[in-house]
Amino acid sequence: MSATGSSVRRCGRPVFAAAAVAALAVTATACGPDEGGSNAKPSASSTQQPAQDLQDELGLPDKLPKDLPAGLRDLEKWKDGAWKNWDRDDWLREAREFINPIIEDFWDPDRMDDAEETDRDVDEPEVDEGVTDPAPEPVQAAPQQTPYTGEAPPVGKIFMETPKGPMACSGTVIADPANPGKSNLVATAGHCVHAGKAGGWYRNVVFVPHFNSKGAPNEALEKAPRKEVVPHGVWWAKHARTTQHWIDEGAAVGGAGAAQDFAVLRVQPEDRRDSTLEEAVGGSVQVDFGTPSVQGIPGLTAHGYPAAPPYSGEKMYSCADAPGRLTIDASQPTMYRIGCTMTGGSSGGGWLSEDGKKLLSVTSIGPATNDWLAGPRLGEKAEGVFDAVTKLK
Repeated sequence: MSATGSSVRRCGRPVFAAAAVAALAVTATACGPDEGGSNAKPSASSTQQPAQDLQDELGLPDKLPKDLPAGLRDLEKWKDGAWKNWDRDDWLREAREFINPIIEDFWDPDRMDDAEETDRDVDEPEVDEGVTDPAPEPVQAAPQQTPYTGEAPPVGKIFMETPKGPMACSGTVIADPANPGKSNLVATAGHCVHAGKAGGWYRNVVFVPHFNSKGAPNEALEKAPRKEVVPHGVWWAKHARTTQHWIDEGAAVGGAGAAQDFAVLRVQPEDRRDSTLEEAVGGSVQVDFGTPSVQGIPGLTAHGYPAAPPYSGEKMYSCADAPGRLTIDASQPTMYRIGCTMTGGSSGGGWLSEDGKKLLSVTSIGPATNDWLAGPRLGEKAEGVFDAVTKLK
């Protein structure tokens, strides 16, 4: 890579940054000991609602991490705002520790509007550490035709809470081979759900497919009918996985971890509807883990909800271009790079094949000049993440 002096940013947007979920677990006991001792009486609500019922209400998996504190009271505290505790010692960090209890009506239009983009600045290396093609010419992002509930790709916004506040990224509905036509899977960037080397999983992570389907301006969203803002509902992440490389090496500043910046979510509807995400949205795309060479890809289209200026996060955009190669870390696979003016908030958005049927990458990083984007090649490690989530229920 030639020395350009430009910087590279991580392309999420802080609307509701998701952050590590506080430890909690469910047991058959009504509640655990309080701060005053082990003989505390269970609260009224604890005696009225069995642990399993509350676990089901919060959409928690049957198997929870073994090292979490036990007691129904922990779940009640979570609903009442305990998720705000960002004590780093309590962060859930490892790949299998993600927990994301449903809090109904948490992500209202006002909270969504507060979400910010996450930027990750990184200087390009002075000396090329691998295979890198010349920087592409900028491609002006084009707005997606509204309403998105028509022929738009199955793309939406991901909202999450982080230690820095609410944030937003983008994501794509992907096919589940175990459930043809009935997928509940979403592909996004690892940095949209996990802080990487410095932290853990984000909290209150949700996916809103076809967010703001009519493309209303931000100032009108608070008064817009909910059906237009969240046309297919709000879908909470029940399971999430990202690569071990992102967990071990990913950084908020610089390009560390970008070559494996990929994550998959299994989601569930906040409103407990019977239909799956794919049925609600009307389609999905298949993930291509074949890591085709750039010569074998005539064109890619990156989709997302850019939120940093000159964009404001309320509309879906796309950039179509033939990919080139970018090396950030010579020990990791070469990344794809395309010309594109999308900014922070587009992170995690899917890069689709020319026919729109396959996902070949997701947006990871871009320069401060906002004239290109780069995404990981989805190979064996990414497929391992995908396979792990498909086995979870």
